[in-house]
Amino acid sequence: MSFLVLKAYWKLIHFDLYLARGNFAALYEKVRKCSLGKRAPGPDVVERICSAIDMACIWYWKEALCLQRSAATACLLKKYGVRAQMVIGAQQMPFKAHAWVEVGGRVVNDKPYTPEMYAVLDRC
Repeated sequence: MSFLVLKAYWKLIHFDLYLARGNFAALYEKVRKCSLGKRAPGPDVVERICSAIDMACIWYWKEALCLQRSAATACLLKKYGVRAQMVIGAQQMPFKAHAWVEVGGRVVNDKPYTPEMYAVLDRC
């Protein structure tokens, strides 16, 4: 397992703890305040981080929720200098909420048409 996958796994645990306590506000605030790394991101950093999160989710002992996965992805991307946003959306009928990550208006950790399926509630 690469070091980046281990970092991704740790982030999944970190955000899982917020969800286990039912503390959505703290999770949201942690992602919102996650600072941007000082170095310019490498050309393939978005793909490498998304792949590391995917691999960490495979090895995670339970299913990672979209909110947990997106929070981890957004924070890792920001740490590596990528201006990423976690997006939270919902649809009315049937009611369903979802979270994903965008970089430059492009979905990076989900299907590209995800924003068409949900009304955006917030970005952080």
